[in-house]
Amino acid sequence: MLERFLLQGPQDARFTILLAHGAGAPMDSASMTAAADALAGVGFRVVRFEFSYMAARRSEEGRKPPPRAETLNPEYEAAIAALGAGGPLIIGGKSMGGRVASMVADRLYDTGKIAGLLCLGYPFHPPGQPAKLRTGHLAGLKTPTLICQGTRDEFGTKDEVPGYTLSERIEVLWLEDGDHDLKPRKKISGFSAADHLATMAKTAKAWAERLPV
Repeated sequence: MLERFLLQGPQDARFTILLAHGAGAPMDSASMTAAADALAGVGFRVVRFEFSYMAARRSEEGRKPPPRAETLNPEYEAAIAALGAGGPLIIGGKSMGGRVASMVADRLYDTGKIAGLLCLGYPFHPPGQPAKLRTGHLAGLKTPTLICQGTRDEFGTKDEVPGYTLSERIEVLWLEDGDHDLKPRKKISGFSAADHLATMAKTAKAWAERLPV
C-alpha cells in the first residue's frame, strides 16, 4: 500500500506527527511540504505518506479520482502500523487526510496507539454546499484535537464553524484571512503564508506539550 514515507525533523523528537495528504494533491505538494517544514522546525518528527490511489497516479496515465474518504480508513491504520512510532504519535493531515484520521482516531486513542489529532484545513463541508456537513463524528470525539483553519476557508469559514456541534476535546486555531491551504492575502491581512505556518507550528507544539502522555 505504501510507496514510501517522507520523514523529517529530529529522530529523537518527543512527538511524531503522521500526516496524510488532501484529496487532490500528493504528500510532496507545496502546501504539504511547507506545513511539514514548519512542524519539523519546532521539533516534531514529521512523517508523510500517500494513500494508494494517489501513489498510483505517479505511475499511471490520467488522474484516478479519490475514493470515498471512509474507505481510506484501513489504509491510514496500515500506515500507522507500518510506521511503528516508538513514542507518542499524533495523526492527522491536510483536508481529506485529516478527515480520514479523525474517523479512525478514537479507537486508536482508546487503545493508547495515538496521543492526539492534528487537522490542517478540515473539510467541514464541500465548497458551495454548506448544508452537506461532515461533522457528525466530531460531536462525540474523545481524542484531543487541534484544527488549524483559515478564516475564509471555503470548506468551513470562521462565520460557519462556531455554529457546528463539536466535541469539547477539539480546539480550533483560526488563521486570519487564510484559505484552505492556510494562505492569507498579505495586502488584506498583513500576514504572509510563512507567518501563518509559523503560528500553526508553534501552536501545535504548545498543544502537544499539554497532551496527557
